[in-house]
Amino acid sequence: MTAPFASLSQFRAVLQALPGADSTAIAAAQERNIQLTKPPGALGRLEDLAIWYAGWRGTGKPSLDAPQVIVFAGNHGVTARGVSAFPSEVTVQMVANFKAGGAAINQLAKAFGARMDVHALDLDQPTADFTAAPAMTEAEVVAALACGWQAVDPSADLLVVGEMGIGNTTCAAAMACALFGGEPGEWTGRGTGVDDRGLALKTQVVAEGVALHGGTDPLEVLRCLGGREIAAMAGAIARAHALRIPVILDGFICTAAAAVLAQAAPGALDHCVAGHASAEAAHRALLSKLDKAPLLELGLRLGEGSGAALAIGVLKGAIACHSGMATFAEAGVAAG
Repeated sequence: MTAPFASLSQFRAVLQALPGADSTAIAAAQERNIQLTKPPGALGRLEDLAIWYAGWRGTGKPSLDAPQVIVFAGNHGVTARGVSAFPSEVTVQMVANFKAGGAAINQLAKAFGARMDVHALDLDQPTADFTAAPAMTEAEVVAALACGWQAVDPSADLLVVGEMGIGNTTCAAAMACALFGGEPGEWTGRGTGVDDRGLALKTQVVAEGVALHGGTDPLEVLRCLGGREIAAMAGAIARAHALRIPVILDGFICTAAAAVLAQAAPGALDHCVAGHASAEAAHRALLSKLDKAPLLELGLRLGEGSGAALAIGVLKGAIACHSGMATFAEAGVAAG
């Protein structure tokens, strides 16, 4: 479908009109959970996950059968400042690897039965260096948001979005700093593995970008400091909300994209859980700002949607127990 917005103001209006979870389904799932053959609370957070998922899928006894993983790729003009340990050409090469099925995310998507799609956004036209100019024009950021919006399969029952874009941890750090304040060094990490000198340069670049473009409007933060793939992730997360498709968030860059939505419209991330806490230094702080507790903590820092894809297994387990277990009455077990 065509995206229902042609400007940032129209996208903001879309965010303000997003639906909530189904309260009837939540109540039904809670009632079922009480009746399952286990002590109350014995499955811990799995019980909460299943009830949350049920509320967004509109049924007290849900299934998870059609997860979708989407990887968006973009290039960044700020890489000319030397903020990454890898050249921007790697973005194009990794897109080819995704399409050939050779990346980590391909294996994880396959392992958990997820459809995987790859969208490369104008890789031959990097965004502007945000230390000198806004990263994107309004038309460019709206086009990227629309790409993400349109990439979501309405028949999916779970969404994971990932990214590829050399330099995008610099963008995410600048966005987080602009959205939540604090010192640039608090939000800036080593990304692909820059050394101490590279980290100092990266922190300086983040500071310059925030000083030039920092402001209170989150969508302008996305336009001025983000990238096409980051905007596309935001568009896809918003579209999933409109369709009541639950989302598992990935690492620092994905969470920065999601943070834009959270700052633009209260409740915009109610359909999201955090898949993992990555090894990128500021990811945990960003999750705390969004009040999202990670499902996994495995020291991952790959991106691509890999940590979120791995967490599909946790959510599948939660739903399998919730919907597949017998109730005390069905099993003929005394409830006590």
